[in-house]
Amino acid sequence: QVQLVESGGGLVQAGGSLKPSCVASGTIFSTYAMDWYRQAPGKQRELVAQISSFGSTNYASSVKGRFTISRDNAKNTVSLQMNSLKPEDTAVYYCHHGRGYWGKGTLVTVSS
Repeated sequence: QVQLVESGGGLVQAGGSLKPSCVASGTIFSTYAMDWYRQAPGKQRELVAQISSFGSTNYASSVKGRFTISRDNAKNTVSLQMNSLKPEDTAVYYCHHGRGYWGKGTLVTVSS
């Protein structure tokens, strides 16, 4: 059974930092790209950051320079370091596996 379990969301003031993580089980991890998506209330889900199996990364323009995606293949974990958070970063953040699996999400709330 494939599971992607996110953790590390929470409430933070604008300018603060959070680092949600996602642990994968029941599937091959190291040879697949991993992504973080987010969905704000009333908006479509959008891609935030990607990391390939080789470690190359891509970011949405809205988070470039503030967010950093990383992976630890030994621990089947992908993380998203989020700095200089803004109220518009408030959303549910989802982990996505390259085979199409999704986690249930972790809520990030940034207060002004």
